[in-house]
Amino acid sequence: MKKTNSLPSSRRIVSNQTEVHANLEKILHKHLAHTFRKPYAQHNLDAFQIAAQWLAERKQPLILDSFCGVGESTAKLAEQYPDCAVIGIDKSAARLDKHAGYQSEQQNYLLIQADVEDFWRLAVEAGWQPLRHFLLYPNPWPKSDQIKLRIHGSPVFPALLKLGGEIELRSNWALYVDEFATALRLLGVEAAYNAFLPETIITPFERKYLNSGQTLWRCQAHITAGTINSSSC
Repeated sequence: MKKTNSLPSSRRIVSNQTEVHANLEKILHKHLAHTFRKPYAQHNLDAFQIAAQWLAERKQPLILDSFCGVGESTAKLAEQYPDCAVIGIDKSAARLDKHAGYQSEQQNYLLIQADVEDFWRLAVEAGWQPLRHFLLYPNPWPKSDQIKLRIHGSPVFPALLKLGGEIELRSNWALYVDEFATALRLLGVEAAYNAFLPETIITPFERKYLNSGQTLWRCQAHITAGTINSSSC
């Protein structure tokens, strides 16, 4: 699932799509019916081993912060949930290298450079069941033909579902959040989306969007690990 985006970070989303994608249910059914078999990259295997060892040593409930960028959100989630082990995942070394400016004194978080396509699947294989999973301001891929690059249109979406937990996705594009919530509802998961104002700003994107006067949107849902199968939609 690609993360990079050529859009300036505070620009309002412009799209040729005005409603939930007409092919969403078809795409979901395809990905649930066919296992994603892309071979694991060695650097992702190595990164997961580091994360797994760190988590095993802590023996705390797990929180995942996928697409964590510079890790500001990971550090703040660690402060918010001091009794949990928080793992932030991002594919970009350049973004993670900027974490020094956002670092927390908390010792209960770890930043990992890895692709979520592999990391999520490895986490499923390892039997991980995160208490919470945050998906904060992922690349919206706003063109209609980019649906399969969005989280809920990706072949790795079933791995997210298998991990389960309290899922929270945030975006400055209402349609993206609506579409994510619709995907969950099609699979029998109670999910809704709403506009919100964060009590504490936890990512640079969140800060920039608010400062530019944009509305923030979020979807929250609880997914019981392993309860969704190919017949759900």
